Amino acid sequence: MDKKRFIVEIGTGIDIHGEDVTEAACRAVKDAVSRSCLCGLAEIVMVENMDQVEVDILVASPRPDEVDLEKVKENVPIGRKTVRAVAGGMVAQGLCVPQFAPDCDQIVVANAAVTVFINK
Repeated sequence: MDKKRFIVEIGTGIDIHGEDVTEAACRAVKDAVSRSCLCGLAEIVMVENMDQVEVDILVASPRPDEVDLEKVKENVPIGRKTVRAVAGGMVAQGLCVPQFAPDCDQIVVANAAVTVFINK
């Protein structure tokens, strides 16, 4: 069987006060997932078990080596998941608010591309 892309969705996630690249990456994946209703999997392609699909998660982060890939993977509720992090995203000057996180004055932005594949 050939693997075919069913959908590619893009998301953006931000950690404003913690400089946490994993948190930004998780938010980016949640953003991408929240933009998609995969009814075509059931109604057109006739996928009966959503765990049959393959989901590729690509995250672009300013510090990709610090992204907890297993935690990011948890944000996709279906399928057999693969996840990888690459250099990208953005760091912008923010404001340190000690009540939120001490010594953090940068905003971390991550992007995600979530691709759902079916076997046809």
